[in-house]
Amino acid sequence: MRYSSYRGFGLSPVLAIIIVCLLVYIATIVARLVDYELILLLGFQPASFLAMPWTIVTNLFVHGGIWHLAANMLTLFFFGRFLSGLIGTRSFLVIYFFGGILGNIFFMLLGSPFAIVVGASGAIFALGGTLAVLTPRLRVFIIPIPVPLPLWVAVIGGFIIMSFFPNVAWQGHLGGLIFGLIAGFVLRRRVRVFFR
Repeated sequence: MRYSSYRGFGLSPVLAIIIVCLLVYIATIVARLVDYELILLLGFQPASFLAMPWTIVTNLFVHGGIWHLAANMLTLFFFGRFLSGLIGTRSFLVIYFFGGILGNIFFMLLGSPFAIVVGASGAIFALGGTLAVLTPRLRVFIIPIPVPLPLWVAVIGGFIIMSFFPNVAWQGHLGGLIFGLIAGFVLRRRVRVFFR
């Protein structure tokens, strides 16, 4: 076993993802100014997946509006930093990307083949699902609810409530959440958490 107290200057994976999402959002705005829809190149559309296979990953960095971006990045910041501290960078990245990809696969199977899906929500639900299993009694505040809720209630309740919103790809959320719950049960035996 090796230990070093000096980490140097490094970019956390959570912050790196947030920066990339912000840069891609700015790029979509700039592209729109010259009459080009970057979302058509980076967003995931089941009907065109075989012709554009990269979109099953690139859509995780694309957002449809500033509020969509802000909500996802804020949630990613809190869930991501906490989870990566518990399980390490490699496991965090596996859960994030595979949860997002499984969310896209669920949308491919259950959603409209011609809809274009963007956003990191499926990947973020994977993080939330993992945390809900590893730290179910951890209490969190959800705006505008004035009292703290157990994390598992916030994650599952958030999924249910958001599923009724228009233009929300609940299939992607479901795929990510299922992957996260499974990952949480796999990691539960290996990760020592003091406030389960």
